[in-house]
Amino acid sequence: MTSAIHWQQRVGNQRDWVWRGWQTRYTFIRAAQNQQTTTPLILLHGFGASIGHWRHNLEILGEHHTVYALDMLGFGASEKAPANYSINLWVEQVYDFWRAFIRQPVILIGNSNGSLISLAAAAAHPDMVLGVVMMSLPDPSLEQEAIPVFLQPIVRGIKNIVASGLILKPLFHLVRRPGFVRRWASLAYANPEAITDELIDILAGPPQDRGSARAFSALFKATIGVDFSPSVKTVLPNLTIPMLLIWGQKDRFVPPILARQFALYNEKLELLYLEDVGHCPHDECPEQVNQAILDWIPRCLGDRYSKPSQ
Repeated sequence: MTSAIHWQQRVGNQRDWVWRGWQTRYTFIRAAQNQQTTTPLILLHGFGASIGHWRHNLEILGEHHTVYALDMLGFGASEKAPANYSINLWVEQVYDFWRAFIRQPVILIGNSNGSLISLAAAAAHPDMVLGVVMMSLPDPSLEQEAIPVFLQPIVRGIKNIVASGLILKPLFHLVRRPGFVRRWASLAYANPEAITDELIDILAGPPQDRGSARAFSALFKATIGVDFSPSVKTVLPNLTIPMLLIWGQKDRFVPPILARQFALYNEKLELLYLEDVGHCPHDECPEQVNQAILDWIPRCLGDRYSKPSQ
């Protein structure tokens, strides 16, 4: 999985795009000429990650499909804006990007928070989405359900205290340190060999950008709000498109047992467990994930796999 070529050179053709007055980053790789009729893909990273987290996937998937990847607002090389963050805000970023640059049905591929964005985008904009691949799908609403009603005001109070500037600012300066990022990665990944200096550079670089502390505060406060995210069990049963859910059996962040629960919500959802893999399967075992995606697309989409030749 390592390469002498810098990761910035392995993630396609990066460009900047101004969205609602904010600078955002995207990249793309055009499919080979004989693959121009296949369905485009959009890759959506998880919380705290960026385009660079797809460095082991973009080129391989790009051999068969035109592939795009976005840095969601607040992350990567996109502007660290003091916005009212929510899953729906990022859904609209994806949809507006699609309308500006693609305008034909795509397959969304997401990891963690990117999976949740993909799911919500498929529900909100069915004209955009032909299928969805999700890895380690979180459901923040389950946390709320798990807390007894009488304890919920106390939990909210604790979160609001943490969200105050007195605590949040020192917390940000702690979590953006490369040493802390490496410890976080050791929890997210099951295989220590996957935690390379390159990965730490990708994860620890963007929080050093101007405005990062302000964006971190806005992001943290948004995630503790009740309207930050839709409920998976509310959205998932209503989708009629093919879906693939990939989950590492050693995921310490989102319990793998949730995958079977989610599969009961929709018969269109195909489940793939990966042994000895953690929260980021696409980065920890990219060869296996890339092949699983490339095999799933024509098998599940059938005639919709290819668009008519122009």
